[in-house]
Amino acid sequence: MRLRQIRELLDAVIVHQAIPEDTDLSWAIATDLMSEVLYYSKDNSLLITGLTRQQAIRTAHIADIRVVVFTKGKEPDFQTLELAKDKGVTLLITPHCTFSACGILYERGMRCCPDE
Repeated sequence: MRLRQIRELLDAVIVHQAIPEDTDLSWAIATDLMSEVLYYSKDNSLLITGLTRQQAIRTAHIADIRVVVFTKGKEPDFQTLELAKDKGVTLLITPHCTFSACGILYERGMRCCPDE
């Protein structure tokens, strides 16, 4: 699913764009537990979370996740935004809760990162 489509489906705004909107993302992981991100994420995935602190960006960077979607309209603080810019992580904010955001993307074909 293309980043542009994800943005549109989630009624999201891009706070910082580090990759083109035509970038294809294959998987999603939704959690506030960053240890799960490190364990379950795969290449070419996005993170859906309510955690808007620097920890989410650092974890996404380590896991090679290029897109983080913050839910419930939560906005990152200045330090988190600057870290995302530094690490090349695209940030979106959606008004949807995590559960709804996942359902919307799942309904359109996005799948969770597979267990291997």
